[in-house]
Amino acid sequence: QNGVMSGLMQMLLLKVSAHITEQLGMAPGGEFREAFKEASKVPFCKFHLGDRPIPVTFKRAIAALSFWQKVKLGWGLCFLSDPISKDDVEKCKQKDLLEQMMAEMIGEFPDLHRTIVSERDIYLTYMLKQAAKQIELPRASENEPRRYIPAVVVGVVGMGHVPGIEKNWNSDLKIQEIMSVPPPSTSSKIFKFVLKATVFGLLGYGCYRVGHRTVQFVLSMPAAQSYLQRLTEVSQH
Repeated sequence: QNGVMSGLMQMLLLKVSAHITEQLGMAPGGEFREAFKEASKVPFCKFHLGDRPIPVTFKRAIAALSFWQKVKLGWGLCFLSDPISKDDVEKCKQKDLLEQMMAEMIGEFPDLHRTIVSERDIYLTYMLKQAAKQIELPRASENEPRRYIPAVVVGVVGMGHVPGIEKNWNSDLKIQEIMSVPPPSTSSKIFKFVLKATVFGLLGYGCYRVGHRTVQFVLSMPAAQSYLQRLTEVSQH
């Protein structure tokens, strides 16, 4: 539904998620499931999923990568087999190590970091600020002065997003641009056309070869040869 490349990327990331689950005995995203459970215990608490929709993030990320970057990323995700321990997870909670990992990602895939991390920092900050607006109390009449109470908000985000949210908090944020999906480039259209033409060409050639060999095999059978000989005799008469 969201495109072939987006679907393949989601399949690869599910593979990574399964690898992490197998190694640690716990599935990624447990903090969000726990937040949902805790929110259900608080009276009048509203639970809101405040991240950017996954299809938008994937499509923007894929559009930002060159063909070779897509191949490199896909190859890395396909053959991810490094062991992960709970100690490794604890080390990732250290701010210095986390910043180092983010810097490595920026160096290797700068456009991917921009779409998956930096843009979502902006989106998450915007949604948190919307939720944190003061709540106006009901008034008995129009003449009564407006009264407000602060909203109580608990934001649960991945550790890698905390520095970006702090950085963007006092900025005037607009999310229209990061919610749009850029149209495919000319080179991307050409590549898709060539890929489809190649696939259909190979399928057509395969069907032709199979059909040709099948016909030859059928014609070589004694019963078929006898039937053809009778047809030839009938046509001659």
